[in-house]
Amino acid sequence: MRFSEVIGQEEVRERLLQMVREERLPHAIMLCGPQGVGKKALAIAFACHLLTKKADDAMGLGFGEELEPAESPMLQKLEHPDLHFTFPTIKLPSMSTEHMPISDDFIREWRELVLQSPYFGMDEWMTAMGAENQQAIITAGESDELVRKLSLKSSQGGYKVSVVWLPERMNIACANKLLKLIEEPPQQTVFIMVCEEPDKLLETIRSRVQRIDVKRVETEKIRKALVERRGISDDAAKRISRLANGSWLKAMEELQVGTENEQFLDLFIMLMRLAYQRKVKDLRKWSETMAGFGREKQKRFLEYFLRLVRENFMYNFHKEELTYMTQAEENFARNFARFVNEANVLQIYDLANKSIRDIGQNANAKIVFFDFALQMIVLLIQK
Repeated sequence: MRFSEVIGQEEVRERLLQMVREERLPHAIMLCGPQGVGKKALAIAFACHLLTKKADDAMGLGFGEELEPAESPMLQKLEHPDLHFTFPTIKLPSMSTEHMPISDDFIREWRELVLQSPYFGMDEWMTAMGAENQQAIITAGESDELVRKLSLKSSQGGYKVSVVWLPERMNIACANKLLKLIEEPPQQTVFIMVCEEPDKLLETIRSRVQRIDVKRVETEKIRKALVERRGISDDAAKRISRLANGSWLKAMEELQVGTENEQFLDLFIMLMRLAYQRKVKDLRKWSETMAGFGREKQKRFLEYFLRLVRENFMYNFHKEELTYMTQAEENFARNFARFVNEANVLQIYDLANKSIRDIGQNANAKIVFFDFALQMIVLLIQK
């Protein structure tokens, strides 16, 4: 994968290349930032860069500033023997009781998805794995496999690179084993972690990696990429890039016909109308509908809910530059926004965040969403 495939992020790219040029590359790097800003794309492009040998360097220890891994068939297919991927996995029904899932169980699906586009989230990955109502984690079996792989000598005489996507999803046994590996890394091994919630990682791991924060992509960079790479009109690109709020993944979602967000908007509108009308029986049906989704989708709805609450609150200030809504969302906000105000906005936020936490901890989804809906009745009448 090439750096040219990354949308924006020139500053981070230059920082990574400079560490190589100045021969001060740390053995563990953690790219942190919101979903969809290009962390995974940067990590894989940098890994490919490290594994690309300079033509005039027989040992492969020198790197050109703008060197691209275009000529390596192994890197083009992400099958280089010194490139190792770690990511959250699930346990399939076909797996034995004793088997702890590892990344190699799903490496074919992973490569296919990354080669299609490195900009994807957990939902797309769960679909690729064939998951149902499960939560993906990184198991202790993965850390054991990583220890085995990295203990081997580099097949090409250069770096061995371990790209870890979402290390915050490691269970405690895996996290402790990875900590030991980071503390005593094998020779010429580089860990590149791609993290969205660093606070969920062990403090001992965070203290042993060099953190690089990846900012949201500039709106103009997204607009330009939409026009040049997707061939859409400039007017449409301007609207989508603004709505994307710095996330190329969000921009891609907006391009899709019948996106999940349209379903989420319908559910949001239904919740608010039923809560305002105090229709408890219908709210129970709404909560049962929500409980029928997978946990990842439930959390995505609640995150969408938080965004719309914020947008409706800002809509009350009548400043277009402060709001980021689709036309359909704005149509509903015209009459509804006044119900989200200074008296209840913080309580609504706390309620949604609590529900996200409960769902993440495998609480009964019917109970979580029915309680959520009933509390919205009370909160909407506060003015």
